[in-house]
Amino acid sequence: MPKKVDHEARRQEISEALWRIASTRGLDGASLRDVAAEAGISLGRLQHYFRSKDEMLLFALRHINRLAADRIRERIEALTDAPTPRDVLRACLSGMLPLDDRSRIGLLVGAAYYARAVHDATLRAEAQHGIPQLRAFFADQLRLAADRGQLPPERATEDEAMLLISTVDGLATYVLLGVHDPQTALRLLDRHLANLFGDTSTALPADAPEPA
Repeated sequence: MPKKVDHEARRQEISEALWRIASTRGLDGASLRDVAAEAGISLGRLQHYFRSKDEMLLFALRHINRLAADRIRERIEALTDAPTPRDVLRACLSGMLPLDDRSRIGLLVGAAYYARAVHDATLRAEAQHGIPQLRAFFADQLRLAADRGQLPPERATEDEAMLLISTVDGLATYVLLGVHDPQTALRLLDRHLANLFGDTSTALPADAPEPA
């Protein structure tokens, strides 16, 4: 009998070959032939799974976003049985920083996509897709914290949620550029959360790495 091929797994393998290229030299210079060579398959075989570079890019962007969401979900599930809204927010936000090799590669690839998405309407729409849901989730956590008396009520807004997203995006960019190391980015994130929640102490959570 012919060997059964898992088409979804093969498409993911091709996406990961594309990421390896994108993480070192961006996306514009990555041809279908380059990706096929990186994946160890023929160009014809690659085109069996993706008819065009745009189709491949869109699938790969969705796949990397799913993996990033899974990574953040794992961080939330690793919390205690009854995490506070602040715990949940920190787990999500720290999961958006390049704190290890896997997340660093993911963010490098994401940066390559976003640079291309500025001039590509399809990729831009995909890149924008998850932001309203993330903002709403963060705003819900802020409102829950306010209801519990853990946050000043006037800070429990969608604007504050968007500022959290923007802060961590900026910190992640500076880590990629070498302006900050990961420990410094995490320390600055904790300081921002301390200011948001009105802490009188600047003590870091017990699991936070010491600044370099």
